[in-house]
Amino acid sequence: MTDDELLRYSRHILLDEIGIEGQQRILDGKVLLIGAGGLGSPAALYLAAAGVGAGTGQITLVDPDTVDLTNLQRQIAHSTARVGMPKVASAEDAITALNPAVRVRAIARRADAELLASLVAETDVVLDCSDNYATRQAVNAACVQAVKPLVSGAVIRFDGQVAVYDPRQEESPCYACLFDPREAFEEAMCSTMGVFAPLVGVIGATQAAEALRLLMASADGAKHSLPTSPLTGRLLMLDGLRMRWNEVQVPRNPACPVCGRPHG
Repeated sequence: MTDDELLRYSRHILLDEIGIEGQQRILDGKVLLIGAGGLGSPAALYLAAAGVGAGTGQITLVDPDTVDLTNLQRQIAHSTARVGMPKVASAEDAITALNPAVRVRAIARRADAELLASLVAETDVVLDCSDNYATRQAVNAACVQAVKPLVSGAVIRFDGQVAVYDPRQEESPCYACLFDPREAFEEAMCSTMGVFAPLVGVIGATQAAEALRLLMASADGAKHSLPTSPLTGRLLMLDGLRMRWNEVQVPRNPACPVCGRPHG
Protein backbone atom coordinates (compact mmCIF):
# COMPACT_ATOMS: atom_id res chain seq x y z
CA MET A 1 0.00 0.00 0.00
CA THR A 2 1.43 3.40 -0.99
CA ASP A 3 1.80 6.40 1.30
CA ASP A 4 -1.11 8.09 -0.45
CA GLU A 5 -3.28 5.01 0.08
CA LEU A 6 -2.30 4.80 3.73
CA LEU A 7 -3.38 8.42 4.12
CA ARG A 8 -6.60 8.14 2.08
CA TYR A 9 -7.81 5.05 3.94
CA SER A 10 -6.32 5.92 7.33
CA ARG A 11 -9.68 6.13 9.10
CA HIS A 12 -10.39 2.54 8.09
CA ILE A 13 -6.91 1.36 8.95
CA LEU A 14 -7.26 2.84 12.45
CA LEU A 15 -10.13 0.43 13.12
CA ASP A 16 -8.81 -2.75 14.76
CA GLU A 17 -11.46 -4.78 12.94
CA ILE A 18 -10.12 -3.63 9.56
CA GLY A 19 -6.47 -2.58 9.75
CA ILE A 20 -4.11 -2.72 6.78
CA GLU A 21 -4.99 -6.32 5.91
CA GLY A 22 -8.71 -5.64 5.85
CA GLN A 23 -8.23 -2.50 3.79
CA GLN A 24 -6.12 -4.40 1.29
CA ARG A 25 -8.94 -6.91 0.83
CA ILE A 26 -11.26 -3.99 0.15
CA LEU A 27 -8.88 -2.63 -2.49
CA ASP A 28 -8.68 -6.05 -4.13
CA GLY A 29 -12.42 -6.71 -3.92
CA LYS A 30 -14.56 -7.35 -6.99
CA VAL A 31 -18.10 -6.05 -6.64
CA LEU A 32 -20.94 -6.27 -9.14
CA LEU A 33 -23.70 -3.67 -8.86
CA ILE A 34 -26.92 -4.31 -10.74
CA GLY A 35 -28.59 -0.92 -11.12
CA ALA A 36 -27.00 2.54 -11.06
CA GLY A 37 -30.03 4.46 -9.85
CA GLY A 38 -31.41 5.30 -6.42
CA LEU A 39 -29.80 2.41 -4.53
CA GLY A 40 -26.84 1.93 -6.82
CA SER A 41 -25.76 5.56 -6.53
CA PRO A 42 -24.97 5.67 -2.79
CA ALA A 43 -23.79 2.06 -2.78
CA ALA A 44 -21.31 2.68 -5.60
CA LEU A 45 -20.03 5.94 -4.13
CA TYR A 46 -19.44 4.49 -0.66
CA LEU A 47 -17.74 1.41 -2.09
CA ALA A 48 -15.51 3.61 -4.25
CA ALA A 49 -14.73 5.93 -1.35
CA ALA A 50 -13.77 2.89 0.73
CA GLY A 51 -11.39 1.82 -2.05
CA VAL A 52 -13.12 -1.16 -3.63
CA GLY A 53 -11.41 -1.72 -6.98
CA ALA A 54 -8.41 0.48 -6.25
CA GLY A 55 -6.11 -2.56 -5.98
CA THR A 56 -6.53 -5.69 -8.07
CA GLY A 57 -10.30 -5.51 -7.78
CA GLN A 58 -13.01 -3.76 -9.75
CA ILE A 59 -16.48 -2.26 -9.50
CA THR A 60 -18.75 -3.44 -12.30
CA LEU A 61 -21.89 -1.40 -12.99
CA VAL A 62 -24.79 -2.79 -15.03
CA ASP A 63 -27.79 -0.64 -16.02
CA PRO A 64 -29.51 -0.14 -19.41
CA ASP A 65 -31.04 3.28 -18.66
CA THR A 66 -30.01 6.87 -19.25
CA VAL A 67 -30.10 9.72 -16.73
CA ASP A 68 -33.47 11.47 -16.64
CA LEU A 69 -34.40 14.71 -14.92
CA THR A 70 -36.80 12.82 -12.64
CA ASN A 71 -33.87 10.71 -11.36
CA LEU A 72 -32.03 13.65 -9.83
CA GLN A 73 -34.34 13.91 -6.80
CA ARG A 74 -32.65 10.82 -5.32
CA GLN A 75 -29.96 9.34 -7.60
CA ILE A 76 -26.98 11.19 -6.19
CA ALA A 77 -24.33 9.77 -8.53
CA HIS A 78 -25.84 11.75 -11.42
CA SER A 79 -26.04 15.45 -12.20
CA THR A 80 -28.08 17.88 -14.29
CA ALA A 81 -25.20 18.16 -16.76
CA ARG A 82 -25.33 14.40 -17.37
CA VAL A 83 -29.05 14.12 -18.21
CA GLY A 84 -29.35 11.87 -21.26
CA MET A 85 -26.08 10.09 -20.51
CA PRO A 86 -26.03 6.33 -19.80
CA LYS A 87 -26.36 5.87 -16.06
CA VAL A 88 -23.35 3.57 -15.86
CA ALA A 89 -21.17 6.16 -17.61
CA SER A 90 -22.48 8.93 -15.38
CA ALA A 91 -21.85 6.84 -12.27
CA GLU A 92 -18.36 6.00 -13.53
CA ASP A 93 -17.63 9.72 -13.85
CA ALA A 94 -18.82 10.28 -10.28
CA ILE A 95 -16.70 7.41 -8.97
CA THR A 96 -13.60 8.60 -10.82
CA ALA A 97 -14.02 12.12 -9.47
CA LEU A 98 -14.26 10.71 -5.95
CA ASN A 99 -11.48 8.12 -6.19
CA PRO A 100 -9.46 8.06 -9.44
CA ALA A 101 -7.69 4.83 -8.46
CA VAL A 102 -10.85 2.72 -8.63
CA ARG A 103 -11.23 0.52 -11.69
CA VAL A 104 -14.76 0.66 -13.08
CA ARG A 105 -16.37 -1.51 -15.72
CA ALA A 106 -19.53 0.12 -17.07
CA ILE A 107 -22.02 -2.08 -18.94
CA ALA A 108 -25.00 -0.25 -20.41
CA ARG A 109 -27.34 -3.17 -20.98
CA ARG A 110 -30.05 -5.14 -19.25
CA ALA A 111 -28.91 -7.73 -16.73
CA ASP A 112 -30.26 -10.84 -18.47
CA ALA A 113 -29.44 -14.42 -17.50
CA GLU A 114 -26.61 -14.78 -20.02
CA LEU A 115 -24.83 -11.63 -18.91
CA LEU A 116 -25.33 -12.40 -15.23
CA ALA A 117 -23.92 -15.91 -15.60
CA SER A 118 -20.59 -14.52 -16.83
CA LEU A 119 -20.37 -11.51 -14.52
CA VAL A 120 -21.44 -13.15 -11.26
CA ALA A 121 -18.95 -15.99 -11.69
CA GLU A 122 -16.01 -13.57 -11.65
CA THR A 123 -17.08 -11.36 -8.74
CA ASP A 124 -16.76 -11.56 -4.95
CA VAL A 125 -20.00 -9.86 -3.89
CA VAL A 126 -23.14 -8.91 -5.83
CA LEU A 127 -25.37 -5.95 -4.95
CA ASP A 128 -28.90 -6.01 -6.33
CA CYS A 129 -29.85 -2.36 -6.66
CA SER A 130 -32.37 -2.97 -9.45
CA ASP A 131 -35.95 -1.72 -9.52
CA ASN A 132 -37.92 -4.66 -10.89
CA TYR A 133 -38.92 -8.12 -9.74
CA ALA A 134 -37.77 -10.05 -12.80
CA THR A 135 -34.22 -8.72 -12.51
CA ARG A 136 -34.10 -9.49 -8.78
CA GLN A 137 -35.07 -13.08 -9.47
CA ALA A 138 -32.52 -13.39 -12.27
CA VAL A 139 -29.74 -11.94 -10.09
CA ASN A 140 -30.64 -14.28 -7.24
CA ALA A 141 -30.64 -17.33 -9.51
CA ALA A 142 -27.22 -16.41 -10.88
CA CYS A 143 -25.81 -15.94 -7.36
CA VAL A 144 -27.15 -19.31 -6.22
CA GLN A 145 -25.73 -21.02 -9.30
CA ALA A 146 -22.30 -19.41 -8.86
CA VAL A 147 -22.41 -19.66 -5.04
CA LYS A 148 -21.80 -15.94 -4.55
CA PRO A 149 -23.15 -13.72 -1.74
CA LEU A 150 -25.95 -11.32 -2.68
CA VAL A 151 -26.81 -8.07 -0.91
CA SER A 152 -30.36 -7.19 -1.90
CA GLY A 153 -32.10 -3.85 -1.38
CA ALA A 154 -35.44 -2.34 -2.36
CA VAL A 155 -37.29 0.92 -1.70
CA ILE A 156 -40.76 2.21 -2.59
CA ARG A 157 -42.63 5.17 -1.15
CA PHE A 158 -41.51 5.34 2.53
CA ASP A 159 -40.59 1.65 2.85
CA GLY A 160 -37.19 0.06 2.44
CA GLN A 161 -35.71 -3.38 2.96
CA VAL A 162 -32.29 -4.99 2.84
CA ALA A 163 -31.03 -8.54 3.31
CA VAL A 164 -28.03 -10.72 2.60
CA TYR A 165 -28.43 -14.08 0.88
CA ASP A 166 -25.26 -16.15 1.04
CA PRO A 167 -25.39 -19.57 -0.69
CA ARG A 168 -21.98 -20.39 0.78
CA GLN A 169 -23.76 -20.87 4.09
CA GLU A 170 -25.84 -24.03 4.37
CA GLU A 171 -28.65 -22.41 6.36
CA SER A 172 -28.88 -19.18 4.37
CA PRO A 173 -32.06 -18.59 2.38
CA CYS A 174 -32.05 -17.09 -1.07
CA TYR A 175 -34.28 -14.30 -2.39
CA ALA A 176 -36.65 -16.88 -3.89
CA CYS A 177 -37.17 -18.48 -0.46
CA LEU A 178 -39.03 -15.27 0.49
CA PHE A 179 -40.49 -14.32 -2.87
CA ASP A 180 -41.44 -17.37 -4.90
CA PRO A 181 -40.72 -16.69 -8.59
CA ARG A 182 -43.63 -18.97 -9.56
CA GLU A 183 -46.19 -16.68 -7.93
CA ALA A 184 -47.80 -13.71 -9.66
CA PHE A 185 -46.39 -10.42 -8.39
CA GLU A 186 -47.79 -6.95 -8.94
CA GLU A 187 -44.90 -4.59 -9.67
CA ALA A 188 -44.81 -1.33 -7.70
CA MET A 189 -42.88 1.34 -9.60
CA CYS A 190 -41.55 4.58 -8.13
CA SER A 191 -42.66 6.34 -11.34
CA THR A 192 -46.26 5.82 -10.24
CA MET A 193 -45.96 5.24 -6.47
CA GLY A 194 -43.23 7.75 -5.60
CA VAL A 195 -40.20 7.33 -3.35
CA PHE A 196 -38.86 9.34 -0.38
CA ALA A 197 -35.44 10.54 -1.55
CA PRO A 198 -33.23 9.96 1.55
CA LEU A 199 -34.56 6.43 1.99
CA VAL A 200 -32.62 5.11 -1.00
CA GLY A 201 -29.50 6.59 0.57
CA VAL A 202 -30.10 4.76 3.84
CA ILE A 203 -30.72 1.40 2.17
CA GLY A 204 -27.99 1.83 -0.46
CA ALA A 205 -25.44 2.76 2.21
CA THR A 206 -26.48 -0.29 4.24
CA GLN A 207 -25.90 -2.45 1.16
CA ALA A 208 -22.42 -0.97 0.80
CA ALA A 209 -21.66 -1.67 4.47
CA GLU A 210 -22.73 -5.30 4.12
CA ALA A 211 -20.68 -5.69 0.93
CA LEU A 212 -17.55 -4.39 2.69
CA ARG A 213 -18.17 -6.73 5.59
CA LEU A 214 -18.44 -9.67 3.21
CA LEU A 215 -15.25 -8.69 1.38
CA MET A 216 -13.31 -8.48 4.62
CA ALA A 217 -14.65 -11.80 5.85
CA SER A 218 -13.74 -13.59 2.65
CA ALA A 219 -10.08 -14.28 3.40
CA ASP A 220 -9.25 -17.40 5.41
CA GLY A 221 -7.09 -16.88 8.47
CA ALA A 222 -7.29 -13.10 8.37
CA LYS A 223 -6.18 -11.46 11.59
CA HIS A 224 -8.30 -8.37 11.02
CA SER A 225 -11.69 -9.34 9.71
CA LEU A 226 -15.22 -8.25 10.37
CA PRO A 227 -17.55 -11.17 11.03
CA THR A 228 -19.64 -12.63 8.25
CA SER A 229 -22.64 -10.45 7.54
CA PRO A 230 -25.12 -10.42 10.44
CA LEU A 231 -27.89 -9.78 7.91
CA THR A 232 -27.65 -13.27 6.48
CA GLY A 233 -30.97 -14.95 7.23
CA ARG A 234 -32.57 -11.69 8.36
CA LEU A 235 -34.76 -9.28 6.45
CA LEU A 236 -34.26 -5.75 7.76
CA MET A 237 -37.16 -3.40 7.01
CA LEU A 238 -37.33 0.38 7.46
CA ASP A 239 -40.56 2.30 7.88
CA GLY A 240 -39.31 5.69 6.76
CA LEU A 241 -42.55 7.43 7.60
CA ARG A 242 -42.25 6.58 11.31
CA MET A 243 -38.47 5.96 11.19
CA ARG A 244 -38.69 2.50 12.68
CA TRP A 245 -36.57 -0.53 11.89
CA ASN A 246 -38.07 -4.00 12.03
CA GLU A 247 -36.62 -7.35 11.19
CA VAL A 248 -37.76 -10.91 10.56
CA GLN A 249 -35.75 -14.10 10.64
CA VAL A 250 -35.89 -15.84 7.29
CA PRO A 251 -35.19 -19.58 7.17
CA ARG A 252 -34.10 -21.44 4.06
CA ASN A 253 -37.01 -23.07 2.26
CA PRO A 254 -36.19 -26.72 1.45
CA ALA A 255 -38.81 -26.62 -1.31
CA CYS A 256 -37.43 -23.41 -2.89
CA PRO A 257 -37.35 -23.78 -6.70
CA VAL A 258 -33.99 -22.00 -6.84
CA CYS A 259 -31.87 -23.05 -3.85
CA GLY A 260 -33.84 -26.07 -2.65
CA ARG A 261 -31.84 -28.36 -4.89
CA PRO A 262 -28.07 -28.89 -5.15
CA HIS A 263 -26.15 -26.08 -6.75
CA GLY A 264 -22.58 -25.02 -7.32
